Order: sequence, then structure tokens, then C-alpha cells
Amino acid sequence: MSHGAGLVRTTCSSGSAPGDGVGAGPLGSSSSVRLLDPVYPRTQAAMLKVAQMATLLIAFICVRSSLWTSYSAYSYFEVVTICNLIMILAFYLAHLFRLPRVLTCISWPLSELLHYLIGTLLLLIASIVAASKSYSQNGLVAGAVFGFLATFLCLASVWLSYKISCVTQSTALGRSTALNSLRKTQPSSNLSRLEIRS
Repeated sequence: MSHGAGLVRTTCSSGSAPGDGVGAGPLGSSSSVRLLDPVYPRTQAAMLKVAQMATLLIAFICVRSSLWTSYSAYSYFEVVTICNLIMILAFYLAHLFRLPRVLTCISWPLSELLHYLIGTLLLLIASIVAASKSYSQNGLVAGAVFGFLATFLCLASVWLSYKISCVTQSTALGRSTALNSLRKTQPSSNLSRLEIRS
């Protein structure tokens, strides 16, 4: 009976050890299965999310505690800052609880990128309107400044997520090109051992 060479694909996510998380074995068999990702809070993306949430909260508090000069402008600013804060907190908690590994039906990088693109644009508009309607009131000016700072931090997240996506795709493309060239030169028995190791 002849067994052909099969392709074995293994995946490893950044931010944890290779044996952690989903796929480490049955639920009760391994002590390395944890609910929280202990590495994620120390990553650059997580610290950037915490900085975004802090600046959005400060911007909201500054505007909320000031005397408004334009009700519609500052109510829009409040809605945009709170919605962005809630969405960033949701993505932070999703990564902290390792939901992208469990819910694979959602394209997490794409959804996060779309959130940052739309949220950053709305936050920029809200900060410009808030700055133009502040009339030199200290709390409103401070809220607009923190709104612009949060906009800059969100732009940094968009840039970093796009940079990471491009690097990941080009690396995967390089591996598949290398495997295709090995298929042409190596016998099938050696190829299966090479694919399992990579």
C-alpha cells in the first residue's frame, strides 16, 4: 500500500509560546492552557491601545466637565470619543482573552483596521469641530488637544497594523515559494519531513 506525501500546515501566532492556547491538547490535559494571554499586555500594540484609551477618556472628561459653547459639536465629540474608547477596549479584551484564536470566522486584522480607519476619521473631524468651537475655554481646548493626540495614536495603530500585515504576507509568500522550489528538487519522502519542520 502506497502512502503519498501529505502537506502538514502548522500555525503559530505571535505573542505566546508554541504550545500555549488553542490546539495544545484536550482542555484538561495541559496546564499551559490559560484564559488570559500573559504576554499580550506587554506588547507594543497593547500599550498603544492603553494609551489611546487613556487619551480618549481624558478628552471625554475635559469636554464633559466644561461649559459648552455649542451643544451639537460637543455632544458629537462625546459620542465619538466614547464609541472609540469602547471599541478599543473591546479589541484589547478580545486579544487579552485570545478570542482571535477561538473565533476564526472573523478576520480580526481586517476588522481592527477598518475600525481604526473609520474611528480615526471621525475622531479627527470631531477634534477639528471641537477646537473651532472652543472659544478659548480651557477645558474645551484641552479636550480638543487630547482628541488630536488620540487621533495621532490611532493613526499610529493603523500604520503599525498595516506594516505587520505586509510583513506577515511577504514572509508567508517567501515560505510557499521556498517549499515550491523544494518540491521540484527533493524526493517526496524528504519533502514531507521538510514541510513538517517549517
